[in-house]
Amino acid sequence: MSHNLLKGKKGIIFGALNEMSIAWKVAEHAHEQGAEFVLTNAPVAMRMGEINKLAAKVNAQVIPADATSIEDLENLFTKAQEILGGKLDFVLHSIGMSPNVRKNKHYTDLNYNWYHQTIDISAMSLHKTLAVAKKQDALNDWASVVALTYIAAQRILPDYGDMADAKSMLESIARSFGFHYGMAKNVRINTISQSPTMTTAGSGVGGFDKFVSYADKMSPLGNASAEACADYCLAMFSDYTRYVTMQNLFHDGGFSATCITNELMDKM
Repeated sequence: MSHNLLKGKKGIIFGALNEMSIAWKVAEHAHEQGAEFVLTNAPVAMRMGEINKLAAKVNAQVIPADATSIEDLENLFTKAQEILGGKLDFVLHSIGMSPNVRKNKHYTDLNYNWYHQTIDISAMSLHKTLAVAKKQDALNDWASVVALTYIAAQRILPDYGDMADAKSMLESIARSFGFHYGMAKNVRINTISQSPTMTTAGSGVGGFDKFVSYADKMSPLGNASAEACADYCLAMFSDYTRYVTMQNLFHDGGFSATCITNELMDKM
């Protein structure tokens, strides 16, 4: 149901690959709520995914961009403002990839070239995105930036590997840049720590399906769906959360605050 929550707002959505993607759901829901935006993903991801199908559905243009490339990001923000007719009100950073995880490299025996790629793609890309936006003065006052993260930044999930380090850095960047961008332009920057969700990236983590089941049993409200996460992102883009910034916001059905449940104890 549309309440025009984002009517008149303009933005960029990174990371929609296919219908499993949280970014895909955010785009669908943002369109329903009156937002205008461009979609972007790395050229290699675009070849693997179905972003053009989504673009047609939500009446958005697609601008290919490698989020690790300053040149690509400069082009993205310039073209987005031209297409949308002005500065932007929101950005979704939904980017994460680890070659080490994909190649089943154990955390204690990483390929360090791949490790650098993990950090660059999954964390430094947020810093680069924000730096380009700030230099171009591309965001309106009180704009909102949301990056998706995961509780492995705070707790050990053995097979999450170096992605856990990247998510920790991502959350730190949101706090640090959130301070400076908030002081300069009242721009707010937050991370949302979502329940384990069977996206294309998540499904590549060993044993992830079992952890999804475990987390669902550990959470008083159960796991939050991708659709529910999309709605939370929209709330963060809206004017109703104007004074929320530099926060890591758990959207996990209570998992992060729960020690044990009776259901799990009964299985032990």
